[in-house]
Amino acid sequence: MSDPVWTEDTSAAFRDLAHYAVPERELQVETILSLIPQPDGAALAMDICCGAGGLTAAMLERFPTLRVLALDGSQSMLETMRAAAGRDAERLDTALIDIADTAWRTPPEPLHTVVSSLAIHHLDGPGKQRLFADIHAALKPGGVFVMADLVEPVTAAGRRIAGDAWDAETRRRAPDTDGTLGGYERFVAEDWNYYRLPGPDPMDKPSSVTDLLDWLRAAGFTGVDLHWMKAGHVIMSGVRG
Repeated sequence: MSDPVWTEDTSAAFRDLAHYAVPERELQVETILSLIPQPDGAALAMDICCGAGGLTAAMLERFPTLRVLALDGSQSMLETMRAAAGRDAERLDTALIDIADTAWRTPPEPLHTVVSSLAIHHLDGPGKQRLFADIHAALKPGGVFVMADLVEPVTAAGRRIAGDAWDAETRRRAPDTDGTLGGYERFVAEDWNYYRLPGPDPMDKPSSVTDLLDWLRAAGFTGVDLHWMKAGHVIMSGVRG
C-alpha cells in the first residue's frame, strides 16, 4: 500500500484486506493478550491506532475490569471498533488522533497497559523514540507496552525473505477465510506488500528490530523482549519498572 496520505478509502481497504494480509492474526491477538497482566481491580489501557477494533474488543472481553481508551486517525475505524466491542462498549472511550501529535499522550490517569498494532511504523526513527518515551511516562510502575508492527530488514536478502513470506502467508489465509484467492490477488494488485516496493514509501517507515529494541530500552523500559516474528511483522514488549 503506497498512498501518500491515509484516507477513509484507505481505511476501508485495510479493513477488507486485514482478514487476509495480517500474518497469523489470531495468534498475534492471543500473544498480545498473554503479555497483559491481569488488572488488580479497575484499570485503564490505551490502544494506539486501534483500527477496526479486533484487539480492543479482545482486551475488553478478556479483562472485565479494564477500561480501554481507543485512539485512531480514522473516524470510520473508531465507529467500526465501537461496534466490534458490542456490550463491552460501556467500558470504552474513543478519540480521533494524529499519531505524530503529542497532545493525546497524557492520559487522564496512569495506564495499566498500552498496545499498538500496525501503526507505529508510520513514524520515523526520532518519532518512534519520542513516542516510546511518552508511553513510558504514561504507564504506571509495572505497566506494560506491547507493540505489533512491521520492521525493516537490514539486508536485501532479509527484505526478499520478508516479502516472500508475506505473500505466502496472505495466499494461505485467503482461501481459509472465504474460500477464494480474491483477497490475495487484491493484496498483490494494490501493492500492499511493503517489501515488494521498489523504493521508499511515503507512509511506511519501519525500523529494524535491533533499533526498536534499543529505543525501548533507552526510553526506560525493562524486560524488553521480542516474542513473535513472521513475514516482517513482530510483537515486542517492555515494562515500566
